Formats: sequence, structure tokens, C-alpha cells
Amino acid sequence: MHQFTWLIPVLPLLGFILIGVLNKRLPVNLSGGIASAAVLLSFLLSLAVFREVQLHTAVPERIVLFEWITAGDLQIDFSFLIDRLSSIMLLVVTGVGTLIHIYSIGYMKHEPDHARFFSYLNLFIFFMLLLVMGSNYIVMFAGWEGVGLCSYLLIGFWFKNTEYNNAAKKAFIMNRIGDLGFLLGVFLIFLTFGSVSFKEVFEGARSFSSNDPAITAICILLFIGAMGKSAQIPLYTWLPDAMAGPTPVSALIHAATMVTAGIYMVVRSNVLYSLSPYASEIVAIIGLATAFFAATIGLKQNDIKKVLAYSTVSQLGYMFVALGVGAYDTALFHVITHAFFKALLFLGAGSVIHAMSGEQDIRRMGGLKPSLPVTHFTFLIGTLAIAGLPPFAGFFSKDEILAVTHGHSLTMFAILSVTSVMTAVYMFRLYWLVFYGDFRGTEHQKSHVHESPSSMTIPLIVLAALSTLGGFIGMPEIFHAPHVLKEFLAPVIWKSPEHTASHSFEYMLIGVSLVALLVIMYLTWTTYVKRKVLPEEEEAIPSGLPRLLSNKYYVDEIYNTLITRPLDRLSAFANKYIETGVIDHLVNSTGKSLSGFSGVLRYVQTGNIGGYIFSMVIGILLILVLTLIV
Repeated sequence: MHQFTWLIPVLPLLGFILIGVLNKRLPVNLSGGIASAAVLLSFLLSLAVFREVQLHTAVPERIVLFEWITAGDLQIDFSFLIDRLSSIMLLVVTGVGTLIHIYSIGYMKHEPDHARFFSYLNLFIFFMLLLVMGSNYIVMFAGWEGVGLCSYLLIGFWFKNTEYNNAAKKAFIMNRIGDLGFLLGVFLIFLTFGSVSFKEVFEGARSFSSNDPAITAICILLFIGAMGKSAQIPLYTWLPDAMAGPTPVSALIHAATMVTAGIYMVVRSNVLYSLSPYASEIVAIIGLATAFFAATIGLKQNDIKKVLAYSTVSQLGYMFVALGVGAYDTALFHVITHAFFKALLFLGAGSVIHAMSGEQDIRRMGGLKPSLPVTHFTFLIGTLAIAGLPPFAGFFSKDEILAVTHGHSLTMFAILSVTSVMTAVYMFRLYWLVFYGDFRGTEHQKSHVHESPSSMTIPLIVLAALSTLGGFIGMPEIFHAPHVLKEFLAPVIWKSPEHTASHSFEYMLIGVSLVALLVIMYLTWTTYVKRKVLPEEEEAIPSGLPRLLSNKYYVDEIYNTLITRPLDRLSAFANKYIETGVIDHLVNSTGKSLSGFSGVLRYVQTGNIGGYIFSMVIGILLILVLTLIV
């Protein structure tokens, strides 16, 4: 049935090898063209696979490529699982990935090391596809580790900048912390079920009782992995720093691929999480705290990419809340819509930065609407989508998360509602400050402001269309239209939430959301356009909550004080007193002892024949004396 499915990840891998081998001999259009073509072909194959799954089968198909690992009772095949969940993720990863690749051709046009960049992008897509298509936790883990490696390479792409290198290392290390939890979870899965294959694990799990300690431990350990990859408290600080990479990297990492890996893993493991309400509640609480926490920080950020980065952290929190309350299809719905509007917003931000000659501070922008008509229009659509204005994509998925959360906990619903309001506030603050008012940049920047080339604007237009229409795959019941995504995913989801929102509540939620958004749009317009209020410079920010938010609650400083510096001191102590004082001394003493001993033995081999005869005589005399004594 899917005889060419294996080509979906292989094509980007071949693109990586080809571009990597030819490297700087390729012009930017050719290296970008090869990379884009590889992912586009993967998208077309993914489209064919999706269509086949949709039309002909609801039964998962396992495609074994070869026997991979055999050790005792452990036998792992390198195999892919094609079902409704993986087919949707294939479309998202390759579809949005293709648009980002095409955009990168224009964005990286003047970058001398463009071939290395495109080869990394292709390798990233390969590992992400491996993660999505794997039929067991080990193949998934291989892709999981691969995207972590590629994120390190892409974030630190401009490696001559020490700050960017530090950001890349930070992302890699924080992901490794989470990956350890994931790996321990996989070990426990094998100990519990004797297999790491999804089919065997999930079938075996259904015989376990609710909140079984083994299942709960597995779920928590897997979630630790998701906390690192999908940037949840306390392992979220790497993601805002990942802005050090080129803007297409930010879009690729933050939109449809790496950060959604944790969401996908929990949805794939929904049988396990459905059996552990304790673990699911932990997931919901961590997601809720992250969504609220990151949204408050976003209110006071002035770097255009940092605002979007904290927005991503917050939106991922939304998804984990949906996972925690058992609404796995709703979480995936938000993954899809978020992929559209967040990729659009990041690429739009990249177009603004491109026009502003690298400027990222929104206080130095303003009045860009006439000069960047396409970027402005598409960015507005992305802003309306993430704010949740109907009929844009974010409205449907975000309101669905609020509705299912209301059935689970009124407290969670209230906190998420406040978070939704803050999202709209910081996004419209960003929008008005960038595109309206007076231009606040330099004269040099003003003279160079121009719309981006078509290779950058066409992906923006496509993503704007998806951000406008993408929500209609999940229509609320009150519209008496089918929830296409929920029906499609039904065979993959074991249990759905017990509580569903009433029609009257749905109407009220839509009405209140719409009124709140219109009020926020008016108030932010009044503040930043009519009254021309500008964010304060760092030194002018008043102490208290504004300074706390501006400095991101000093979380990095706290980590630095409590973890990094003590470890640095411990390392310095170990180096001085253990490594140098003990180990080096022991090794050096051994060498000196052998050298001294060999110096003594050297006198035995002097090359003096008279000395050798004298030694022989002494030896004979000693033998005679010993013989007489004995």
C-alpha cells in the first residue's frame, strides 16, 4: 500500500548529503532549490499517504525496513507506523517545512555559508519525520535526539558570535536534561511490557488499572522529556534564547516541528496517559503555569522575536492543558493551527527585520505599513489568528481548549481565559508599534525599508490563507457542522473527555471572547497609535512588577546563581584539588617513580666490559657463599 512511504524521510536526508558534499560550490538559489525540492517532494508523498489513509483504512500499517537491534529479549525493528495521527503530522511538518525552505532562499540570499544552512534544514526535517513516523519509542527517540542536535547546529549557525554559541549550548543541554527523563521512561516501558513497540505497549497497557504506579511513573518520565523539547517550566528558558539563530530557524523550531514533538509524543501515548489521571493532572498544571507565566513575560518584551518566542511557550502551555484534561484531539488541533499562524508571524517578523537592516527592537520601528504592504497584511492575519478572532484559525482551536478546560476545572478555565487576554494584549501591542505611528529608526534604515522578494512573500500569503481557513477542520457543535479532525482522529484516541460544554456556554464563550478582543484592539490602538505611548528604555522601567516582567522574573539569573555558579565552583575545586592535586599528582608520581627506577637500572647496562666481568665475579662469589651456607 505505502511502498514509497520510506522516501518521505529519505528525500530530505539525500538533500542534506548532496548539499553538504557540494557545499560552497553551489549558488544560493541552487542549494535552496535542492533543499526546498526535497521537502516539497516529501510533502507530495505525504499528501498521497494521507489521502490513502483517509480513503481506504483506519487500521494502522506498520512498515518494517530492516531489523535494527537484537539483544536478548529485546528486538527492535527500524520501522514506520502509518496511521491517521502520523499522516496528519507528516502534512504539517513537510507542508510548513517547505514554505520555510522557500522563504529561506530569499532571506539567506546574501549569507556566504548558505549551503551549510540549507543542509542543516534538510537534516532537521529528516529527523523530525523520523520522530513522527517511528513505530516504536526507540525510532522516535532517534528522531527526538536528531532534532535536538540540529537545533544546536541551527541556533548556533553564526558560530563566530559567542552569545549565539552560548544560546545553542543552552538549548542542547536543557534538552538533554529532558531527554534523560524520556530515556528512563523508555527503559521502564521495556521492563513493564517487554517491548517498546507502540502496538504491543498500548495493547498491554489496557489491562492495567487506573493510576497503576508503573504507568504513572512512565507517563511522568515521558513528560519530563516533553518538558525539555516543548519548553515547559522549568525547562523553558532555552527557547527564547533560540532566537539567536536566523529567523527561518525560529519559525521551523517554534511552529510545526521541534517544540511540538512533546505534544505529539503525549498524543501518541494517549492510552498510557488516559490510564494515569495523576500524571495527566501534572501535565495540565505544568501547562497552565507555563501558559500564564510566559504570557506575563511577553507583555514587557521589546525584541520582536522574543515576544513571539514567549508567545510560543505560552501556546505550548495551552496544548499541554488540553492534553492534561484528556482532550488529545483538541491539543493536536491547536498544534496544527499554531503551526500556521506562528510560522506566519515568525516569517513576517523576519520580513520586517530584513527590511529594517537587522533591527529587532520594536521601539526602533513604527510606520512600516505603507512600505511593507504584503508583510503588514499577512502579519495582521497572524495576529488576529493567535488572538482568537473569528473566523481565523486560532479562534476555533483556542476556544475549544477553553471549553474542554471549563468542563474539567473552573480555576484552570479562569487562568487560561486571563492568559488569552494577555496574548491579545501583547500581540496587538507588537502589531501597532511595528506597523503604525511614526518611523523611529535611523535615516539609513528608512532609506532601505522595502518589501521582501517574492520568495519570502509567497510563503507569507500561503500561511495567511491557512491561518484564515485552517480552523474550519474543527467546527464547534453549535454550528451543526462536522468536527472533521475529531472524527478523523477517533480511531487513534482511546478516551475522550467526559465533560463537554453546553451550547449556551459555547455561545457565551464566543460572545465574550469577541467583545474582549474588540476592546483590547481599541485600547491598544488608543495607547500605542493615538497617544503614541512607547515602551520604556531599560533604565527607565519602574521597579516592581514592570521591571520583574521586563527581566523575565530573573529566572536565568536564579538558575545561574543556584545551579550554574555552584557547578562552576565545584568544577574549579575538582580541577584544582582532585584533578591536579590528586589524579595528576598520582599519574606524574607514577611516571617519576618509573623514571627513577629505570635510572637505577641504567647503571646495570653501562656498556663497560670490565664492569660486567666484575659483576660476574661478584655473582659467582655470592653463589658459592650461598651454596656453602645451605
